[in-house]
This record gives sequence, structure tokens and C-alpha cells, in this order.
Amino acid sequence: MNLFTKELEGLKNKGLYRSLCTIGGAQGPKVRIEGREVILLCSNDYLGLANHPKVKAAAIKAIERYGFGAGASRLVSGTMIPHAELEGRIAAFKGAASALLFNSGYVANAGIIPALTGRGDIIYSDKLNHASIVDGCLLSRAALKRYKHSDLNDLERLLKESSQLKDGRERKLIVTDGVFSMDGDIAPLKEIIFLSKKYNAMVMVDDAHGTGVLGKKGKGTAEQLSVSAEAITVQMGTLGKALGTYGAYVAGSRELIDYLINKVRPFIYSTALPPNVAAAAIAAIDIVEEQPELRTALNGNAQFLRNGLSDLGFDTMGSETQIIPVLVGDSGKAIEMMDNLLEEGFFAQAIRPPTVPEGTARIRVTVMANHTLEDLNRALAVFKKVGTMAGVI
Repeated sequence: MNLFTKELEGLKNKGLYRSLCTIGGAQGPKVRIEGREVILLCSNDYLGLANHPKVKAAAIKAIERYGFGAGASRLVSGTMIPHAELEGRIAAFKGAASALLFNSGYVANAGIIPALTGRGDIIYSDKLNHASIVDGCLLSRAALKRYKHSDLNDLERLLKESSQLKDGRERKLIVTDGVFSMDGDIAPLKEIIFLSKKYNAMVMVDDAHGTGVLGKKGKGTAEQLSVSAEAITVQMGTLGKALGTYGAYVAGSRELIDYLINKVRPFIYSTALPPNVAAAAIAAIDIVEEQPELRTALNGNAQFLRNGLSDLGFDTMGSETQIIPVLVGDSGKAIEMMDNLLEEGFFAQAIRPPTVPEGTARIRVTVMANHTLEDLNRALAVFKKVGTMAGVI
């Protein structure tokens, strides 16, 4: 038995083995898997924009005008008109002075955090932050202080301890998800901002799952919690979730963006996003601003399903958004529930360690604006059945 086989067998024995599931056709509330139509309950295409006619038309038009590839990195010859237009559009949308595109949310976090901090600096990171934030912190080589999830007392304790250090550390960075991707709850951003001012720290918010869906105008977590854009040093988010396209952005002051252009290695050394992707994202932002009814439908669907699952006896772990975790605990049982859900016509993923802490395996349910009430009622009936079979309820 070679090394890879042994490791894979170990993953299977622990219920941690993962494999790919191929979807036929476009993203939507219903998709085809192995020729069978199922209801999709694990997509981040929250507003249903990935297959929106206006988004597709914008991409096609841009391909006809600009071709497909950007041909080079942004600092060489890869900056094209759609990139510049999208960056201006994002800045205006997020209420910031400037913005910068990245090739993915993971790349953005892995590049921005090491550009902002290094040896001698301190990062304060929520324990449930996304893996890309964790990796960005490790790459920075700054001292990493992880505070208990959304625990402001623990965060202040760590900030206070650090303020008493006399070892020459200069920069402090508090970094948090806006919406936590595996739990569906929202960071206490207003209070974090207060502490950042009290202890002279920068704040970075990863708003991947808040952009497009939270706030009156869909601007994200800051708008939802009435926090001004100027109070946040770095607003980061993705284009590949509620906006239905691909890539990521950071929004902030002009000085911040100029600094990142010169310091972020993944930005400097990566070929730019295809220009048609940027054009599609502009169309998606237009839809977010012009069609608030999509957010209304999404929030209504999320509340209906969240309440229904809770009424059945499932633990939804304090979810406040369109991300609804169904706590199972044991990884083997989570896989069993996932498989039984798919057999019944519902595709929802079992999330297991190391993505989530040991003993908190779950079915991560995500709702879309274009799910129907019939879809969700059927989902509740099936969850009741498979949850009972697994002994979860």
C-alpha cells in the first residue's frame, strides 16, 4: 500500500473522504446529477445570477469586443477597460474611494493579509474565520491571536494584553468574516470597529457571503449593521457567490489600493481575470441594485426554511442568513444524511473536519432566491425523514 492509498483509506475510515459531484447544465434551484433532476441546496449562487440572461449577455458582448484572455498580469499588459470599469463600479457600490480585483477570494486573502502584516505585527482572527484567512495569517509570519467566535470580551482581552507588550510590534490587524460561511451568523462588526479604535488596530472584513444579499441595497455586512465604509480598513469580498460570476475584490482608501497594487504578490504575479468576467460582474451589480425583490425573496426563503428546520428539532446553530447549518455531530452520520437526501432528490453537502471543528459535522444548507415554496416544503419533509433515520431528531 503506497502513501496516497494509506492516507485515503484513513480518510474513508474517519468519514472524511471527499469526492467530486458533477452537475449537468447551469446553476439553478434545480440541477441534473447523473441524469436525474434534484433540488440544489448547496450553491452560493444566492440570487440566481450565475445563469441570468443579462449577466450572460454582458459576458458574450465582452468576448466579442475584447476576446477571452487578458494575456498578462495587471501590471504588465493585463489591465483592460472592463477591469477598470468594474473596479470603479465596486468602489461606488461599497461606498469606498477605490477598489482592486483579485482572481479569487482565496488568492485575495492569501495576498492581502501578508501585505498588511509581517514579523513583529499581530493579527487577531476569529476562530471560525475561513481557511483562506487562516492561511493568509500564517503566510504573513505575524503573531497570530485567535479569539473565541464572535466573543468581544476575548478579543478585547487579547488586544489589551498586546497593548502592554514592549517588543517593538507596530501593526495590529483584526480580521473577521462578515457572514461566517459554515455557520450563517453575522460578525459583531460595529463592536469590533469600536475595539479597533480603542486599541489602534486595522480592521479587515471578508464579506464574501454578505455582498449582494445583506443591507437595504445589498452592499453587505457593513450596510446591514449601519457601519460606515470609512471605519473599515479593508473590505474584501467575492464576485462568485451572490454576484454569480468569478473573482474577488478589495475596497478601501486610494492609499490602501495603491499600496496593495505594489505589495500583494498574488496580484502582481498572476494573469488578470478574463475581461468578460469583469463585464459580467458589472451586470450582476446592476441587477443587485435594480432588483431588491431578489433579496426580499432570498431572505423570505431563508427564514421559512430556517424556522421549519428548527421546528422539526434540528439545531441550526444560530444562523441568521441564507446559510443554514444543520448540526449532525458525527461525520459518518452526516455522510449518511447527505446520501439519503440525494436519494430523495435533494443535493446538500456534508461539511466535516477540518472545515469545521471536531464533533460539529453538519449538512450545510444554502437557499436561493428562486427556490419555490413547493421546493422548500418538500425539503422540510425530506429532512424530517432522513434526520429521523439518522437519529439526529
